[in-house]
Amino acid sequence: MSKDRDAAELEVDGRTVRISHPERVYFPEIGATKIDLANYYLSVGEGIVRALRERPCMLHRFPDGLEGQKVHQKRLPRGAPDWVETVRVHFPRYDRDADELCVTHLSDVLWAVQMSTVEFHPWNSRRGDVERPDEWRIDLDPMPDCDFDRVRRVAKVAHEVLDELSAEGWPKTSGGTGLHIYVRIEPNWGFEDVRRAAWAFAREVERRASGEVTTAWWRKERDPAAVFVDYNQNSRDHTIASAYSVRGVPTATVSTPVRWEEIDDLDPKDFTIRTVPKRFEELGDLHAGIDDAVFSLDPLLEWAERDEKHGGRAK
Repeated sequence: MSKDRDAAELEVDGRTVRISHPERVYFPEIGATKIDLANYYLSVGEGIVRALRERPCMLHRFPDGLEGQKVHQKRLPRGAPDWVETVRVHFPRYDRDADELCVTHLSDVLWAVQMSTVEFHPWNSRRGDVERPDEWRIDLDPMPDCDFDRVRRVAKVAHEVLDELSAEGWPKTSGGTGLHIYVRIEPNWGFEDVRRAAWAFAREVERRASGEVTTAWWRKERDPAAVFVDYNQNSRDHTIASAYSVRGVPTATVSTPVRWEEIDDLDPKDFTIRTVPKRFEELGDLHAGIDDAVFSLDPLLEWAERDEKHGGRAK
């Protein structure tokens, strides 16, 4: 890294990425700066690129740091170098198109950081066919009065159901108070079917974790002490923070891949831009094998059909 008074230059992928205002404090609680954020993403480069590769990606930008306004950016910000790639997606509700960031190299991530991006929120489909997801996302979202012990117990139930389906789940912290589990799937179904499959799985977890899980669509109908298995995260244009994405909170927590056996003892607050680089150096990317563990949704779609015949339906 070379540095002058006003900027730092990072060499990555044979490209030079200029980071302006490197000493601007982004995370006041821990004093982490813009260059700290960039160096964090450098340290987990293989992991963040794997998580984002060739997916339309919405950016959560903080041009004035966390104390300023957050910008949800779908279209690629202006001024991108020629080497930054995009993918065009259509938004039927507004009958508009947007060219979203499509990460193919770590330099794309660093350029996004230069544009004040803190969080990366990719689609669960790739640019080869954006209408057919290749990732099923299980979001264990604790309601306001739910403690993390309950999230742990529900994660165990989810793991048991995945094992029975012969589906390999790849867990990670959300960067907040919940857990995410990703499953690589065949890109043979549209968003509606993937969401139906996710709903059927959530219903099965709800049955087995009696009293600890809710799948109620309306927030006012959910037990405030339950874990909401948010199947709606598989809807078109719904995104959640990727693996290795920093979250826009003062402590700079990170959505971090974990082993199943770690969940009993982990504290999500321990995974930050200060701690995850060393973990990554020691363990590598715990999601490295995800693309080799592909699951067919057929059994879950059969469950969905079964539940629909008995009066259930994903809202």
